[in-house]
Amino acid sequence: MADEADTRPADDAPLAASKRRDAVDDATKTLIDKPGQGAATSIVGRAVTINRPVAELYAYWRDFGNLATFMDNVVSVSPIDDKRSHWVVKAPGGKTVEWNAVVTEERENELIAWVSEDGADVPNSGRIDFRDAGARGAVVTATILYDPPAGTIGKLIAKMFQREPAIQARRDLRRFKQLMETGEIATASFTKKQLEEEKA
Repeated sequence: MADEADTRPADDAPLAASKRRDAVDDATKTLIDKPGQGAATSIVGRAVTINRPVAELYAYWRDFGNLATFMDNVVSVSPIDDKRSHWVVKAPGGKTVEWNAVVTEERENELIAWVSEDGADVPNSGRIDFRDAGARGAVVTATILYDPPAGTIGKLIAKMFQREPAIQARRDLRRFKQLMETGEIATASFTKKQLEEEKA
C-alpha cells in the first residue's frame, strides 16, 4: 500500500503558510536542523511580486554585498569565498550581531538557500525563491528560520524595537521591490531626531 504522503497533491504554498506539516518539517531539517546548530524556534515567510525579470533579481541578490542596500538592519555582508559570507546586523539597544553564513543550495534564477555556521550570535537559515510571473515580472519568496536570542523574551524585546525578523522581512522585500523597479528606495521625511531614532 502506498504511503499516504505520496498520494497527497503537491503543496506550492510558501513554507510559512503550508498546511502540510511534513513539508515544513522536511524543509526545516534541510534549513537549520544540523548538528551543533540547534533547532529553529521561529519561521518567517514573505513574498512580493516585482516587475523585473527573474534573472536580474537573482543576480542582484546573489551578489551578497548588495543586500545591505535594501536590508535596513544589515550593516554589511562581506563575501569570504563563493559560498561563504560574513554578516553584521543591527540588534536592539544599539548593538550588532555577527555570523558567517554558507550557501547550502542554489539553482540559478530559482533559489538560494543558506545556513549560519556554528557559533552564530543568532542561528538562522533560509531560502530565497525566485519564480517567473510572466508579464508581472517575478515572485520573490523569503523563508527564514531563526533561533532568537534569549528565546521568547528576546523576540518580544526585538519586536518592540522593530528588529523582529517577521517585521523586517516584510519591509526588506518591499524595499527590494522599490529598488529593483525604480532604482531607489522611497523614504519618508524625518526630522533629525526622528531619523536618529529610526536608525537606533
